[in-house]
Amino acid sequence: MDETVGGIEAILSKRREKAEKLAEDGWPSFPNGFDIEHTTADVRAGEDHPTEVVEGAPEFTVAGRLLSIRRKGKTMFCDLWDRHGKIQLMIRLNEVGEATYELCKRLDLGDIVVVSGPRFVTRMGELTLQPKKVQLATKSLYPLPDKHAGLTDIEQRYRQRYVDLVTNPEARETFKKRTKLIRYLRSFLDDRDFLEVETPMLHALIGGAAARPFVTHHNALDMDLYCRIAPELYLKRLVVGGFDRVYEIGRNFRNEGLSTRHNPEFTMLEFYMAYATYDTLMDLTEAMFRGAAEHVTGSQQVTYGEHTLAFDQPFKRIPVRDGILDKIPGLDLADPEAVRAAAKDKGLELHPKHPVGKLQMELFEHLWEAELIQPTFVTDFPLEVSPLARKKASDPTLTDRFELYVAGREIANAFSELNDPDDQRERFRNQMEAKAAGATETMDYDEDYCHALEIGMPPAAGEGIGVDRLVMLLTDSHSIRDVILFPQMRKA
Repeated sequence: MDETVGGIEAILSKRREKAEKLAEDGWPSFPNGFDIEHTTADVRAGEDHPTEVVEGAPEFTVAGRLLSIRRKGKTMFCDLWDRHGKIQLMIRLNEVGEATYELCKRLDLGDIVVVSGPRFVTRMGELTLQPKKVQLATKSLYPLPDKHAGLTDIEQRYRQRYVDLVTNPEARETFKKRTKLIRYLRSFLDDRDFLEVETPMLHALIGGAAARPFVTHHNALDMDLYCRIAPELYLKRLVVGGFDRVYEIGRNFRNEGLSTRHNPEFTMLEFYMAYATYDTLMDLTEAMFRGAAEHVTGSQQVTYGEHTLAFDQPFKRIPVRDGILDKIPGLDLADPEAVRAAAKDKGLELHPKHPVGKLQMELFEHLWEAELIQPTFVTDFPLEVSPLARKKASDPTLTDRFELYVAGREIANAFSELNDPDDQRERFRNQMEAKAAGATETMDYDEDYCHALEIGMPPAAGEGIGVDRLVMLLTDSHSIRDVILFPQMRKA
């Protein structure tokens, strides 16, 4: 039946009418209880595929969705797709019988079928399954997009990911690679004696990062709770408790805007390593990213847009202040007015009340971010923007902290951990003063965490890696929505 005649309502009506008639003739739309023994990968397995069907040849029972249907006389050629790929079907009247063949002629694109039969290679060289039995497993009541154009509306792809996955092989491959990456990250840390843990998603205090939280309310306790913005303070409590190497892969939530790099809920890997420093983690991170690139893409050189990202080369290291002075020689970085004036000269207006360390950081990002294409560690952050990091022994206005930039964006953040409880209390007080002065992205004062530090946390280093952004790099995806199965969307 030609579905191009009439509008969508006519198409839907015809499909439902067809489903009713198929049910009357013995093919209900939504049966159950199939025994699926094989996949398309099983059909493709091996090397010596027969060029014709012979008596006693092994048979395969496969289930999948029909993505193309072509009729030629008493034969139908169909493409069936399952989780392992596509296989051609050649449904012949003299193999399935007249009754079944007549039912098959009424199948639509998108229908899910179960077929059983032997395989062979056609004269055109295509591996093909020749069913002896065909059953309808699920009737598709809504047509798929045109197989050549696919789902072209970008927003619709995100809102109806299930359709995108059916019609877009590239989307399916992206999410397979995402899973492959996460498995690799786990194995990398497991092999180094890290313990995977789970920490609370609902927090009584805002902590672990400077960000706006989502707020909810617990009725039984009659108290507001916050969806976690980071698991950091709980993971470090576990280091206090004797778990020297811990990690968590999970969702964080930040009440921020939407962009190609930001989604309100996102996946982070955070790990903490006792007796390590941020230098230790730079070496560990290089090894991790090199291995991830090789594991997911098959190469340590990865194409991203117009760039080739060289994970096989040593990662460059740029201290924040050195980077600024490289661009603006002679600038007095201790003078906030001089920093503001230099920033204005470079086209950047800085807040008149921000402390000098925050001004330095904003100026560095303005000057350097777009140039940090190859993997680069930006190191030695100002104290004012690092409330949880250890002060640098050689300069207490700086911290032992780095961020890893690739393709002009931050991918990871790490530092040698602050484990002095009195110093931590002072940092929390500074955060509270900033909040009182109107800052919207600050942490709460967490006295229980300070008490944990009083019990004693060994010297340690910790790191957070944006999993979604890493997936973007390794799949040449340029929007975070392309690597999150169900990204947050505005109301339609």
